[in-house]
Amino acid sequence: MSYVFIAMTILLTVYGQITLKWQVGLNPGATIDGLNPRAIITLLLNPWVISAFAAAFGASLCWMAAISRMPLSKAYPFTALSFPLVAVLTVLLFRESFDSHKIAGTALIILGVIVLSRSGA
Repeated sequence: MSYVFIAMTILLTVYGQITLKWQVGLNPGATIDGLNPRAIITLLLNPWVISAFAAAFGASLCWMAAISRMPLSKAYPFTALSFPLVAVLTVLLFRESFDSHKIAGTALIILGVIVLSRSGA
């Protein structure tokens, strides 16, 4: 069951990141560097952004459930899987680049998770 909670943590985290990227992209004035208070408030009241924050909260609850059932040193490396998932989804959804450096880095992350998941704990 702990792996289900880890998977939910990852999926909710990825959902939140993709949703925030999508909504911030639709509201370019709502960034900290632009500091347009009206745009930021509008963004914070956006139902999609609220759902991303709720997903982050849900991910935290799932994470607490996961680490209560499994050693942190064994569970934590799996959270790195959010990086490759976000990278692939941003290529598909936002047409971001995925060059050889990103491919190599993603492969290293996945390899690292595989190696760490095989360690005893």
